[in-house]
Amino acid sequence: MKKISKVECKNNQVNDFRTLLQRTVNNYPKNIAYKFKEKEGNNTTIKEITYEQLNNEVEALSTSLLNLGLRGKRVAIIGNNRYEWCASYLAVTTADMIVVPLDKALPDNEIELLLKRSKAEAIIFEEKYMECIKKIKQNAECKLQYLINMDENKEEGVISYKDLITKGNEKLSQGDKTYKNIGVDSEKMTIMLFTSGTTSEAKAVMLCQRNICSNIVALSEYVKVYPTDTLLSFLPLHHTFECTITFLFGMYSGSTVAFNEGLKYIQSNLKEFGITVFVAVPAVLETMYKKIEKAIEDKGKTKLIQNMIKVCNALSKVHIDIRKKVFKEVLESLGGKLRVVLYGAAPMNKQTIIGYNNLGIELIQGYGLTETSPVISAETYNRKMPGSVGLPLVNLQVKIIDPDENGVGEIVVKGPSIMLGYYENEEATKKVLTKDGWFSTGDYGYLDKQGFLYVTGRKSDVIVLSNGKNVYPQEIEFLINKIPYITESIVYARQRDSKDTSILAKIVYDADLIKESLGEKTKEEYKEEIWKQIKKMNENLPDYKHVKGITITTESLAKTTTQKVKRYQEIKKMQEA
Repeated sequence: MKKISKVECKNNQVNDFRTLLQRTVNNYPKNIAYKFKEKEGNNTTIKEITYEQLNNEVEALSTSLLNLGLRGKRVAIIGNNRYEWCASYLAVTTADMIVVPLDKALPDNEIELLLKRSKAEAIIFEEKYMECIKKIKQNAECKLQYLINMDENKEEGVISYKDLITKGNEKLSQGDKTYKNIGVDSEKMTIMLFTSGTTSEAKAVMLCQRNICSNIVALSEYVKVYPTDTLLSFLPLHHTFECTITFLFGMYSGSTVAFNEGLKYIQSNLKEFGITVFVAVPAVLETMYKKIEKAIEDKGKTKLIQNMIKVCNALSKVHIDIRKKVFKEVLESLGGKLRVVLYGAAPMNKQTIIGYNNLGIELIQGYGLTETSPVISAETYNRKMPGSVGLPLVNLQVKIIDPDENGVGEIVVKGPSIMLGYYENEEATKKVLTKDGWFSTGDYGYLDKQGFLYVTGRKSDVIVLSNGKNVYPQEIEFLINKIPYITESIVYARQRDSKDTSILAKIVYDADLIKESLGEKTKEEYKEEIWKQIKKMNENLPDYKHVKGITITTESLAKTTTQKVKRYQEIKKMQEA
């Protein structure tokens, strides 16, 4: 096994986005940076943008924004994953401005609240937000001065993105060197990211460019993405996972980023764009794998595939890999070129991981938070440990504080990718960040003797029983979700009295799958059948972890845009009920 060295990491050092962009443009000027579908009348074509073209547009847009007087100011961006989003992000961050990426799924009142809190003076947005943004600008508490529309719209008081590019190019042709003469301070806040708020009100995380660049460089020693690769941008770009791993890491690697058209188009886009690398979350991957399994079953090929998997696994032991050829038909449903899937944000069903690997698709897991820019640990192609979240990145220190008898304690981390703090929230910053730089993740976990990190649950989610025992809800949810017709679940506690805490579960089932499996029944009958499965599960758990009651529904749990369950919201709803 290759040991990752700190020297390798330092040799690729990049500290800011200006350097990152120029490095890629110098090395891969004609490589396709972005691919996306564009409508021309009744026809849809795939448009391509090279890194050279991207660099020219970033310089023109930056020049226009600087001429508006936005140097040092905050600029918000909101919209779907698209080329203009990425170009805007780079134009802002490479010219001494602060970018504020906003969640495209936020309701109007939340958009207004975050624009106020961030003190953004400009916003670059999609047409669909026009009325919302115009209304917000009228609020005296809001500092918005410039509204910039990514789409073609000539409304009064709104600036066209394309017009800014045109004006920027005119300025550059006249010798304007404002952009070229600006230095980039890699140590000061350039990115203001609002957390998803799964447990409480969103905090504004302050990141500098060194934070993110150090994370990308370290990650490149664990995960190999090549200039010949094409990544599918599916998760929302405002989120640190997608922004860093697909967009910025893709650019660092000289790869192509293709923009997904939406959840239902994932599999068709994988094929149309020739995707080789897919960054996703477990919920999406598990849904895709269930569809593959069902397609195999419908064709009556389940036993054949199982036998071929045994043959392939036996041959792999003598370093003969024929999986891509044997399972070519199955892999075609995933585009035929997919070689690696990078995932994080939640635990993955072990059988799903094995299933993808059996077909010849490498799954690599990472773990991190917005506050850590984001990756703390990751697997490598040849260093994995089932159940772990990989090895801490080479430029980070990870330790466990106040471990219990099993070595489980809070995960704390220190290194160059740790945030600067929470914006205008010194109290919250002091709670998680020590003076000597150690950041408390709020997650419980442990390190094994080989250095692999394991996450057992969120500190705020842990159920502490009257006997002092800790119950990690995610551990039980993982087992519940293995029941074939269960799509998701949330485990929580109900306090009966000071000595009696009951472990309960809200379970979401798939109406079609349960009908196929158990036949036509009433909801109460389905609940009885599910309860039988839960009791079987309980038999393999210590008494204090037993689920004592369940609620079932077909309605999905409330989630963030990266498919994390909003636990606080769901538990509050159940407690009120």
